Amino acid sequence: MSDLLSAMDVAVRLQCSEQYARKLMREGRIAAERVGAAWAVRESALDAYQSEQIAPIQTVVDHPVMRKQREGVVALSFFSGAMGLDLGLERAGIAPVLACEFDKACRATIQDNRPEIALLGDINIYDAAQVREAAGLGKRQPIDLIAGGPPCQAFSSAGQRRGFEDARGNVFLKYIELSMQLRPRILVIENVRGLLSAPLKHRPHEQRGNGFSSLTEAEQPGGALRYVIDLLEAEGYGVSFNLYNAANFGAPQCRERVILVASRDGTRAPFLAPTHDQFGSAGLPQWRTFREAVLGLDEAGQEFVRFPEKRLVFYRQLSAGQNWRNLPEALQRKALGKSFDAGGGKTGFLRRLAWDKPAPTLVTHPAMPATDLCHPQLDRPLSVQEYARVQQFPDDWRFAGALLDKYRQIGNAVPVDLGAAVGRLIMAHLAGKTLPVPAGFAYSRYKGTSHLDWALARNEAEQAQLALAV
Repeated sequence: MSDLLSAMDVAVRLQCSEQYARKLMREGRIAAERVGAAWAVRESALDAYQSEQIAPIQTVVDHPVMRKQREGVVALSFFSGAMGLDLGLERAGIAPVLACEFDKACRATIQDNRPEIALLGDINIYDAAQVREAAGLGKRQPIDLIAGGPPCQAFSSAGQRRGFEDARGNVFLKYIELSMQLRPRILVIENVRGLLSAPLKHRPHEQRGNGFSSLTEAEQPGGALRYVIDLLEAEGYGVSFNLYNAANFGAPQCRERVILVASRDGTRAPFLAPTHDQFGSAGLPQWRTFREAVLGLDEAGQEFVRFPEKRLVFYRQLSAGQNWRNLPEALQRKALGKSFDAGGGKTGFLRRLAWDKPAPTLVTHPAMPATDLCHPQLDRPLSVQEYARVQQFPDDWRFAGALLDKYRQIGNAVPVDLGAAVGRLIMAHLAGKTLPVPAGFAYSRYKGTSHLDWALARNEAEQAQLALAV
């Protein structure tokens, strides 16, 4: 009997709550037995359960659409991920007939939830004719919309920002090339804020300034986006874009993303129509909160990673909405270690979420030291289920893979309500209508982020670079 494990032992092994471990035992998902008033599990039974959980992700082969679309907007999705953007488009009446996704876990998620649509893998191996065939479209059948978010790491300010020199940046260009061959009426590109300032060609910082030549046009901030715009305009597309905070469209999360809309008729689509406002002005309701997002979730059903005990020592001294700066000064350096003397605001360290504000941007792992996402009250990171609620996935949406696969898929997704706002704009634009937008609405906390004023902001950045070279 020495191999019997308690519910707490099981919880530690599975990195879940003790309540959830008991639930697995009660439901028979882990073979358990009663020992007095408590449940107990044999090592062999837990090993069998864990083997099932870490079994290889289902390999999903590329396949054509299962049934051809007869009416409605014809839409194709690329870099579909866990389908957050696509679920938003569906809310607006646009159901993509094809998804293109390379990631194995995401492909399994798409197949599990939308098995009837076409599914393709590596965008680099397909041409326009093959895409049309997979989607069940004739050679000349019009395509209304192509939407997708090419990998954003190549443009993120957190990385080296190698842009189109990065392999991930290259699939961005493949997306543009393929889209121009398919000639949709509308092309949508979703990406991180870093796209606005990323260069087309990266020059290492140690090779700038005194003693070095001025940055070339390709090396200037914003060069990558300028290149994309030039490609689209050369094909006759009118381009509009802005940086949008998802909280302004009903998402319980402050997550800022660039949405670029290119119209084949040469016109520039208007900005997205907000549905919420931080302060409830312009007749709009206030931002939705984390409390609203997770209302009704059963704690016993939460899946989550765990914080190390040395970090929990500090979390137990913080209340909802606080972070490391709210610790006694004597503990702040101890809590952050070497990071205490690093530059930047360090706002992601030891961060408990607030109940009555939107969540901060969800990341792909909620327990990394510099981007912690701790529950407002409980001493644990946000769970997979809370992640899904914040990103607005339906409760019955199934995510494939292991625990960290699920976090990654959800953390990379577009909030569903932001996708729905894009869908409403597309439907209105295709119909020749314009949705009302409050005058002077602040879409994000930054300036110079739309097609109306981005070029001016870029010129100012170029002048700053020239001054450094003098």
